[in-house]
Amino acid sequence: MATVTTPTPDPLLETQVFWERNKGAILGVLAAVLLAVAAYGAYRWYVSHRDNSAATVLAQAKGAGDYQKVIDEFPSSPAASSGYLLLAAAQRKEQKLAEANATLKTFIDRNPKHELVTTAKMAMAANVEALGKPDGALEMYRGVAADYPRSFNAPLAMLAEVPLLKAKGDTEGARRVAETVLTQYRESFAATEATRHLRMLKVSTPAGPLPGEGISDAEKAALQQTAAAAAAAAAGSANLSASATP
Repeated sequence: MATVTTPTPDPLLETQVFWERNKGAILGVLAAVLLAVAAYGAYRWYVSHRDNSAATVLAQAKGAGDYQKVIDEFPSSPAASSGYLLLAAAQRKEQKLAEANATLKTFIDRNPKHELVTTAKMAMAANVEALGKPDGALEMYRGVAADYPRSFNAPLAMLAEVPLLKAKGDTEGARRVAETVLTQYRESFAATEATRHLRMLKVSTPAGPLPGEGISDAEKAALQQTAAAAAAAAAGSANLSASATP
């Protein structure tokens, strides 16, 4: 009886056959991968070049017009974010408070997760306060403290509430806010300021003051310093961010 011989597969031959059948598809995939890598490298180079150029222009900026130029020419760069804050500070310095708040709002809308969002909101509240709208400023300070309780600005926002509440005649509300700062932020430098406020509230007139009459000269000065500090912090942080950009 004849024996059936099964041919032994030749790996080299099979590889050649597979290559001949599929080389077009394989070369197409490789070309696509190489193009993707090249495109990504070009994009990274473009972003780096853009950001460096933006940082250089921002470092040379001297006024509102220069900051606006950075924003317009490099809208997606980190320098543009700093440009918004510096522009708002320049506008506040020129007493263009409404324009400054519009600039800060644009910054927040475009950079909702930026580390300086709370600083921008503090500056907006200070501007509203400077516009003679204490109730609006009070709500904005409350919003910062409520929405960002772990932010370094949270206790500062609460401290800014105290003189405003006392000016409204709400001494008890002012005392509660100061006590909350002292309790929740005991390890913060804000606790010292809260203690000072509480001491001043204890020596205030027990009878309910008329709106605007229950605030001392020292607290008026503190209130003005808080408003100025918020704007200065935004500008200072923006300058620091700009100088740290490669």
